[in-house]
Formats: sequence, C-alpha cells, structure tokens
Amino acid sequence: MIVVGGGVVGLTTAVVLAESGQQVRVWAREAAEHTTSAVAGGLWWPYRIEPEPLVGAWALESLAVYEELAARPQESGVRLVEGVHEGTRLDELGAWADRVAGLREVPAGLEARLPVIDMPVHLAWLRKRFARAGGTIEEREVSDLAAVPAGVVVNCTGLGARSLVPDPAVHPVRGQLVVVENPGITSWYTSAKHSDDTSTYFIPQPDRLLLGGTAQDGAWSLEPDPATAVAIVARCAAVRPEIAGARVLGHRVGLRPARPAVRLERQCLPDGRVLVHNYGHGGAGITVAWGCAREAAGLTRPAA
Repeated sequence: MIVVGGGVVGLTTAVVLAESGQQVRVWAREAAEHTTSAVAGGLWWPYRIEPEPLVGAWALESLAVYEELAARPQESGVRLVEGVHEGTRLDELGAWADRVAGLREVPAGLEARLPVIDMPVHLAWLRKRFARAGGTIEEREVSDLAAVPAGVVVNCTGLGARSLVPDPAVHPVRGQLVVVENPGITSWYTSAKHSDDTSTYFIPQPDRLLLGGTAQDGAWSLEPDPATAVAIVARCAAVRPEIAGARVLGHRVGLRPARPAVRLERQCLPDGRVLVHNYGHGGAGITVAWGCAREAAGLTRPAA
C-alpha cells in the first residue's frame, strides 16, 4: 500500500494504516518540513472546510486524539492553550460545537482551551511513529496515480490533486504569517471573516509567536509580501500592543488546498486496484487529520 503525500493528512493516514497491520510506504514530493502543513499556525478549529456535518465528526474525532497527545507536549508538539475567537457565537456553528468541552460564550466571542500544535515538532513525531509501525518514506515525484505500483493507493496530495487527479475544483487559498519573538503572550486569539481575505490572529508556540493572516483565494505566490506583513503586525498589535515591538524572526507563506467539499472516497481503477482519495481539507487539515485518516483507512479494506 502506498500513501501519496507527506503533509499532516498523508502522514496521519499512513500512521493509522501502518498501525492497523498494513505494510505502508509514503511517497512524498518533498520532505514534511517543506509542505503547507509545516507553515500552518497549528490551532485546532474547523476553518474554511466543507461539508460541515462531516467536518464536525472528523474534527471531534481528531480533537480527542490531540487532547491525549497534549499530555506529552515536548514529544508530540501538542499543547492545550486558552484563547478567544472574537466575534464568533455558538449559534453560528454546527452541532459539533456543543461537544467541545469548555467552549463558552463571553462578551468578546467564544473562549476555549484548544489544542495548539507546533507543526515542525508534530510532523517529526508522526514520521517517527510511522517508522515504529514499520512504515517507510521515500521522496518520489508522482505524475500518474494509476501508475503507482501498489494494490491500494491513497491520494493525500492536497493542492497537488489539482493537476494529478486532475481535479480543477481544488484551488489555493494563500496564507501569509509573520513569526516574531514572543513578548510574553500565552493565549491565542483569532478574528476572522469568511467574506474577507484578511484575518487577525496570533498563536503562541514554545519559542515564538505566529501572527496572521490572509486567505487569498486563487493566489499562488509563495513569496512573502512586505506590505502584507506590515499590515498583519499592525492588526495584531491593535489587539495586543506589545506585539508592535516584537523582533521579527521570519515570514511564512502556505497555500491551503481548498475545495467546495473534502474528497474522501474510494475509486476502483480499471485494473481492479483501489484508489482512495483524501484531499481538499482547506484550512483545517490539522483539525480533521485523524478523523479523515480513520475513514480513509476503512475505505482501503476490501468491499463487503
């Protein structure tokens, strides 16, 4: 069995499959630290992903895993951190929100203690867990899913699915972040409007503070825009003034693999082999990774 794609969705799917007793290889175009997953802010929350009824179940299943992993933050990269979604109300969310322990309305919006994932650490942890389960990772470029030499192929290529499948419904939503020294902020904050291509958020990581952000539909550039970076810092500093003087450590840009709906389904190839698609997770690949991985693993089994 071969999983194509080495971001958080691909690696998590590979872990689930390998730990179920399957012989699994991951073929990845690039190392995990160079994927969109490595750029992500790392806050668990269903953001820019559909369809909501399915997303809620996948997200809650993943939340349960992250809550367990938070007991080993240095190893897993997962911590539980307090924060607020400003301007968000419970009645704007799906039924899943009622099952998030501690999610509560306050005058500013919604407060919660949610997983915050240090993505470089977490991706390394996933690779190690996969290796312990007997899996192997190869850097391989795939140009034809049907040519991948395995009885079961799992497609976790994210934005790459646009040309590889091909699936023109997959498109980028560009996100830009600024990394600064943390001036002592211990809680996360978000204020996002789905109708706007900008948002305001800051997420504390162990040795830095991530500032965001943007959500630019159809934008492909991976080059940080200096004017955008200045605007991001200004928006965050309007919420927490101490951010204005924080030393900038770097800039990040990632392309979220958006789609009108996540594609998670089984396809039979003409020669009888199985192709399972697991892509199109938008801005919530981390949030739904374990729920989607377990469903994808179920789709790899022989049909009844």
